[in-house]
Amino acid sequence: MLFKNIHIGELIQKRVQETDFSSDRLMSSMKCSDQELAHIYQSKSLDTETLLKWSKLLTYDFFRIYSQHLMLYSPPSSSEYYNKTKEKKLQLPEFRKNIYTIEMINFILDLIKTNEKTKQQIIEEYRIPKTTLYKWIRKY
Repeated sequence: MLFKNIHIGELIQKRVQETDFSSDRLMSSMKCSDQELAHIYQSKSLDTETLLKWSKLLTYDFFRIYSQHLMLYSPPSSSEYYNKTKEKKLQLPEFRKNIYTIEMINFILDLIKTNEKTKQQIIEEYRIPKTTLYKWIRKY
């Protein structure tokens, strides 16, 4: 799974195939036509309400794919920004900084196994702590 270029329609279609959902059941649950279903499969992105419905229907967290993308490709926040926001009372909930899923760990380890990236490149590019990376290597 490449987390850099996400085509959510293709991923939904793959999940539908994995779960063996019938088209009729999908169309009745999502209240859409055959053409609209085909359009969804071709869509690179979907609105969040629609994606939430798909996540519930197919029992798969499609939002996690975007979270993994943010963890791998978003620029690090500066400590100055972090300190300023810590002083303010925030309106949005705060989440733990890094939650590495098994899919993400496998993605990183595959990069090492296939020699696409060195350990040092992964540490620098994805900002994964050196100790964390070496624990993954030992564990998996």
